[in-house]
Order: sequence, then structure tokens, then C-alpha cells
Amino acid sequence: MSEPGTGSGTGAGPGSGPAGPDGEFAGLSALVTGGASGIGLATALLLARRGARVAVLDRDLADSGHELVSVVADVTDDDAVRRAVGEAIVALGDRLDILVNNAGIGAAGTVADNSDEEWHRVLDVNVLGMVRTSRAALWHLRRAAADRGQAAIVNTCSVAALAGLPQRALYSASKGAVYALTLAMAADHVREGIRVNCVAPGTADTPWVGRLLDAAPDPAAERMALNARQPMGRLVSADEVAAAIAYLASPLAGATTGTALSVDGGMSGLRVRPPAT
Repeated sequence: MSEPGTGSGTGAGPGSGPAGPDGEFAGLSALVTGGASGIGLATALLLARRGARVAVLDRDLADSGHELVSVVADVTDDDAVRRAVGEAIVALGDRLDILVNNAGIGAAGTVADNSDEEWHRVLDVNVLGMVRTSRAALWHLRRAAADRGQAAIVNTCSVAALAGLPQRALYSASKGAVYALTLAMAADHVREGIRVNCVAPGTADTPWVGRLLDAAPDPAAERMALNARQPMGRLVSADEVAAAIAYLASPLAGATTGTALSVDGGMSGLRVRPPAT
């Protein structure tokens, strides 16, 4: 499944849209967690190309050559998150209009295959990590909504929250919680002008998926199976997920809240016949 912050592909790609100060994000500031690589970096670069000032929060420094503000924190550490969010907002000109909660980790196995410690670790990152960053950013998002009429939070969910997948019990549970959290947050903050949505990628071409493939008895056959599981016949790219996140974050989506936008090659909704043999 998609592992937020670790996907590949950060070029212009699909949905690169207008660039620089004339883009729909001109004058807006955004913070992207898990933004040093993969889906997070692709999102940060896309928002910047469309005119936003962008900071990334990650355990690793982001490439400063992309003119991104980089702050370092582990989303499991509340004090570190509060400090990093504060540093990012100061660097962005003392305002925050958009929060992209993308940091996350993966897990494989049935319900019997992961220890209590692993369950706590994954839920701490994938669910509580979003809680901590949202909590630290909320006052600033409220101020932005009061000033400009709206602010936005976009959470990275997964098709695993919407469809039963084998060997993904822990990961699916964490992303199911993200989906429910997104709806609850959207209800809590809609009258404050803060829109809350999530993007639900299908199996993404990320280093985590690459490691799973490498560990398979037949990596080539396993990749073919993952491709075939999505009706479009291929994995999702980081740029495609980033384009969906940018739509949900955009002021142009001002009437969209409490929504899960699937970017899964039709995996969650289509039931197509297998190809003829």
C-alpha cells in the first residue's frame, strides 16, 4: 500500500499546473509532514510550483535546493512536533493556511503476525502523528481561516482503509482510523472555515513496496500481481497522489470537506473482468 512520505517520483508529472506567484496558492503557506521524500516531497514541490511558501517536517532534512523550509522532528514526540511546527510557521511568515499530514509507516501481516509493540508503534506514527501536528497547527489554521475565509488540512489515508486487503491488518487498521479521524475533524472544524479531507492512494511505487517485493520469493511475479490488482494495471505514482492532495488543499476546492479522494487506479470501486487469456 502507499507508505506516506516514501514514494518515488518528484518531477513535474501529472497535474503540475501553473507555476510561481500566479498559481492558485500564491500568498498561502503550507506545511507537509513526511516531506523529505516520496509523496510528501512531490506534494511540497507541487505546492511550491503553484505559488505556495512550503515547509516540510520530517525526521530527515529536506533538500534545501528546492527552496523549501525544512524542520526536523519525529511525529511521535509531541514536544518536538510543537517546536518544529512553530519554527516552520515563523519561517513561513507567521502564518499557516494548509497542513498536509503525510508522515506514516507501513506494516505487513495478519492480525496474529505483529506484536503489541509494533501495533503501538504504527498507530503512534500513522494516527497520533496526525493528531499531534494538527493540534500544534490548529490555532494558526483558525487564524488563516478568519483572515482569508478558509484553511485546509489534507490527511494521507489509503485504499487499505476502504477495501479488505490480505496481509495488511495493522496497516489497514491505522488507515481506517485516519479515515474516521478525517471525517470527525471535518465535522469539528467546518464552521471555523477549516476544510479537512483525505487522499486514499492505492498501491504506490514506493521504497516500502520495493522492499516487500525484494523479500518475495519471486519479486517480478509479485510486482505483476500488484499491478494487476489495480484495474488500471499499474502502481500509483507519487506525483499522481500529490496532484490529488493539491486539489484538496486548493482554495478552488472551497466546497469540499469530509471527503476521501481515491487515487487507486480504480481499485476501491471497480469490479472489472480479468483480461482474456
